[in-house]
Amino acid sequence: MIGICSYGGYVPWYRLDRKVIYDAIGWINPSTISYAKGEKAVANFDEDSLTMAVAAGIDCLKGCDRSLIEGIYLASTTMPYKERLNAGIVSAGLAFDEHIRAADFSGALKCSTSALLSAIEGVESRRLNNVIVCASDCRLGKPGSSQEMIFGDAAAAFLIGDQDVAAEFKGSYSTTYDFVDHYRGAFAKYDRQWEDRWIRDVGFEYIIPETVKKFLEKYQLEMNDFSKVVYPCHYGAERKKLNKMLGIPPDVEQDNLMTEIGDAGSAQPLVMLSQALETGKPGDKILLLGFGNGCDALYFELTDNIIKKREQKGVSGHLAQKSSIDKYLKCLVWREILPADLGPKAEEDIITRWSFHWRKRKAILGLWGSKCTGCGTVQYPPQRICVDPDCGAVDEMEDFLFSDKTGHIINYTGDNLAASNDPPAIYGTVQFEMGGRHIFDFTDCDLDSLAVGQAVEMSFRRRSYDDQRDVSGYFWKAVPMKEDK
Repeated sequence: MIGICSYGGYVPWYRLDRKVIYDAIGWINPSTISYAKGEKAVANFDEDSLTMAVAAGIDCLKGCDRSLIEGIYLASTTMPYKERLNAGIVSAGLAFDEHIRAADFSGALKCSTSALLSAIEGVESRRLNNVIVCASDCRLGKPGSSQEMIFGDAAAAFLIGDQDVAAEFKGSYSTTYDFVDHYRGAFAKYDRQWEDRWIRDVGFEYIIPETVKKFLEKYQLEMNDFSKVVYPCHYGAERKKLNKMLGIPPDVEQDNLMTEIGDAGSAQPLVMLSQALETGKPGDKILLLGFGNGCDALYFELTDNIIKKREQKGVSGHLAQKSSIDKYLKCLVWREILPADLGPKAEEDIITRWSFHWRKRKAILGLWGSKCTGCGTVQYPPQRICVDPDCGAVDEMEDFLFSDKTGHIINYTGDNLAASNDPPAIYGTVQFEMGGRHIFDFTDCDLDSLAVGQAVEMSFRRRSYDDQRDVSGYFWKAVPMKEDK
């Protein structure tokens, strides 16, 4: 049996009410009032598609042995690097062994379902096992556009294997067309799309029904055989029309989370699937559709193991924890749409010394420290000499992972003089429960919400950006542990 063994999701902490967007810039395009409902998820200034993929992967891997992972596939249309393996950065952030297969999937909004199919086929071939698929997008719409109102940021992750399968893969069918609805050139910052009616009439109403029809014929199934049908389409009226065309009852259609998250691009179908699995029951059949330059149809059947796979925070858990942004311009500064003067300290030349980065890569990207094999003392950054004065052992260390450990705030400060996209810059000392302490930036919080002794968890974030060389630098930050609202 091959299929989904574990799943996870991630939605950023911050949300922006769409009415706030319309009030700020709706004058330039009054028609966007039709989209001014609900809120959209907004990645923090130190988040991007890679950091969100790591967060979703961490959620997916709860209770899993990371040493058994043999492959990682990253699906996104907003990867920060054209020539550097983005999946390799995510792999390091997830603390995987470096003897692993990794690949980037991009170029179309259905790249996430294509990555999922490739992982399934890899496991079916017995050439590798336990492949994690992360899908994440952080797309930009030009200010005043409908895309700005519609797009939201989110990520999902799935572990594909043949042991303790929670959702068995039963079959698939794919179509590929050079149907250009959304497109973005090699140097374009913003998403562009063709006319809405054409996208609906020719795209959704032809490509999806044709693919579903061929899929049902191939496996001799009917639509009423499925407990949930998951497909991306942000047009409300079009979803109703498609449901009628395909024979999808209202209780079978999976919520597309438009009023809570927005359209998460290539991650959208997997984010929806992740939430569907949270409430699924053994025996449920799920049809997953990925749309964009064609369509992928994937068929899963839930097993008894689905009940055991509820350790994850999941999409619903992240939706329950949020903070509202009341300033539209803040989001423009965060996404580098609106230039802002961050002061002279922001003019530092942030050049990356790649040889140094290579030597320290595990400590930087994976937050690996060291543990003395003699006395058990742990330390970050990793050391050759044990810091315990009663031990002092030399070169008797083993790797010790800090990224999955809980810490507590020893001290903190708010620095209004430091360069920051969200002043004041907040940082301080974190003491880990098993030992070891280090100075970290704090994120997804404000100064008034912190207290000495408060528990924190570690989060993979974009630590710096070198705009001269277009280099994003990553490290770990501390996030105060929050309760559901």
